[in-house]
Amino acid sequence: KGGSAIDAAIAAQLVLTLVEPQSSGIGGGAFLLYFDKTKKQLRTFDGRETAPLKATPNLFLSADGKPIRWIDAVIGGRSVGTPGVLKMLSDVHDQYGKLNWKVLFEPAIRLAKDGFIVSPRLASLVAMNMNPGLKVMPDAKSYFYPNGSPIKVGSILKNQQLADSLTLIAENGVAEFYEGDIAKQIVKAVQSSPIAPGILSFADLKSYQSVERDAVCVNYDEYKVCSMGPPSSGGITVLQILKLLEPFDLKSHPIDSVQTIHRYTQAAKLAFADRNKYIADSDFISVPVNEMLSEDYLLKRHKLINDESDLGFATAGTFRTEELASNVSIEQPNTSHLSIVDAFGNVVSMTTSIEMGFGSTVMAGGFLLNNQLTDFSLQPMYNGKPIANRVEGGKRPRSSMTPVVIFKNGEVYAVLGSPGGSRIINYVGYAIVGLLEYGLDMQTVADMARVSNRNGVTSLEQTPEMVVIKSELEKRGQKVKLLPLTSGLHGILRTPQGWQGAADPRREGTAQGY
Repeated sequence: KGGSAIDAAIAAQLVLTLVEPQSSGIGGGAFLLYFDKTKKQLRTFDGRETAPLKATPNLFLSADGKPIRWIDAVIGGRSVGTPGVLKMLSDVHDQYGKLNWKVLFEPAIRLAKDGFIVSPRLASLVAMNMNPGLKVMPDAKSYFYPNGSPIKVGSILKNQQLADSLTLIAENGVAEFYEGDIAKQIVKAVQSSPIAPGILSFADLKSYQSVERDAVCVNYDEYKVCSMGPPSSGGITVLQILKLLEPFDLKSHPIDSVQTIHRYTQAAKLAFADRNKYIADSDFISVPVNEMLSEDYLLKRHKLINDESDLGFATAGTFRTEELASNVSIEQPNTSHLSIVDAFGNVVSMTTSIEMGFGSTVMAGGFLLNNQLTDFSLQPMYNGKPIANRVEGGKRPRSSMTPVVIFKNGEVYAVLGSPGGSRIINYVGYAIVGLLEYGLDMQTVADMARVSNRNGVTSLEQTPEMVVIKSELEKRGQKVKLLPLTSGLHGILRTPQGWQGAADPRREGTAQGY
């Protein structure tokens, strides 16, 4: 219909709310990179959820002052942050949309009314009871377990409540979501949750703002790689990994060789050490972005990588006098990513999530609400030192979402990102190494076996080839596990023949267009 990349992103996100409810939706948040072809300008937008204004660092502490169990933190109203994706998309649409806002809602409203075919992945995740809240929270239970049985593959699932909500937002704009009837439904659902009632208020929704942030970028060989800055940790961490690897002659060994995988995992350890200590919402804490991406600093860190032996547990660099404790929050691998190039050459790279599969399992207006507050550290202090990513009122939890746009000679070369919780960083980083160092195409990097290290055990995807790699890495002192790594890399690559779109075979994504 002549729409722009942002129009496509909005229409897709609305449909994903319905057909991939376990991963993302209007009850969640997102980060978006937008490249304006006419102005040759890259802009980044933060639609991340915020903690309720009345939230304190003790939100997830029990009466004895200790953090509650993670699974107890996830389910129910307490874990729900103020959803941000709709406000962000509306703000970007005001600047870059070509089609009428209302038109973008038509496919999702039609599918919600008439029903959509339940996919194998959705059905299997419901059947396996991956989120125990689904069987307990009344609205979620009646929707995903009609007549007491889990929804079936190939069955038609309708959602009239969601159709009604989307119709209101289509007619009246996002104000309907943030200060109208839908806002009231959200607040009521959170505060009256049968499990862990939350403190999200009408004032939280009404005051929510999306924020334009500075992109984080580095030069890598002849390319410029750009991503999202804080409160995403993904961009800085991926860029650190790349710069730590750049001095190596990587091409002298295949990408799936022991040598390359060893180097990659060591670089990831060093980058995650800095991430875990320093990155949080930059509106609340000073994040040393320039220092973390300094060429001199990263060259010093590069020298810590030994080709013959494992680093062990990497320690963070020293950037400031304030003492902070490191923290690892648990991020779940249920997220969506969209890579879009339109006919005008504009680009969207958007990663969007409700956190754990099916989020908090609190439903309002026919959609699931996020549990993103569990992306904060559940404990605010460690050994007497504050944790940067502790809960604070109005703060945005640290995220690993890593939407990326890569440039070559000033033109967009590649657009990519992935779901996968905190492993997103490794999935995207390793794919970029494949694209830029090895000249692989987008489908090849989407297909290839995954490698991950978050400053601990190296995780290798369970494939016959990786069994051999595991043994060789262990000889270098690494601790290694073989796991099913369900990435969901989606990307677009500029080739001499035109754009190549590719989707990860591990999930249900597809590539369409030209």
